[in-house]
Amino acid sequence: MQNFLFFIDRVSSWIGQAFSWLIVALTFLISWEVFARYALNRPNPWAFDLMIMMYGAAFMMAGAYTLAKNGHVRGDVLYSFFPPRLQAGLDLLLYVVFFIPGVVALVWAGYAYAAESLAINEHSTLTANGPPLYPFKMVIPVSGVLLLLQGLVEIVRCVLCLRDGAWPSREPDVEEVDVGKLKEMVHADGTGEAT
Repeated sequence: MQNFLFFIDRVSSWIGQAFSWLIVALTFLISWEVFARYALNRPNPWAFDLMIMMYGAAFMMAGAYTLAKNGHVRGDVLYSFFPPRLQAGLDLLLYVVFFIPGVVALVWAGYAYAAESLAINEHSTLTANGPPLYPFKMVIPVSGVLLLLQGLVEIVRCVLCLRDGAWPSREPDVEEVDVGKLKEMVHADGTGEAT
């Protein structure tokens, strides 16, 4: 069972990391557009549309990755003091009552939205020759399906925690820099000098 959970986590992580490269491409696109607009006096009318689509795709496709890494924002003030079984029970309730219906609605509506866009060969109307919108709109149901799949994995984790009394392990991820840990690693004594 744990191997299956890790497999879904890895798929979510791989897709999220792959789409994170859109941020790098977006940075280059914005830099080029600023240079073209102000240094060359030749702005690209399609650049703004493309920037919005790239950012939106990166944001949408990062949802399952963030859920796999337990990185979504939550009100941890009281939650972190609860025992694991109570945490799992609350999470399970919230997944069943809010998450699953909301994500199913996202997939359902997103599919209709993308199919209609594809059927009419929709292009952006912000500029005269705007880029096609249907590839971007197809990201909505795809990201919803990935989020739903990862949500089902999280529900299984809640059930396992309710059964065992402890949260099952997760795939490791990049850790944030903790100044205290960093000082321990370099054996700093607090005066700025290594010991």
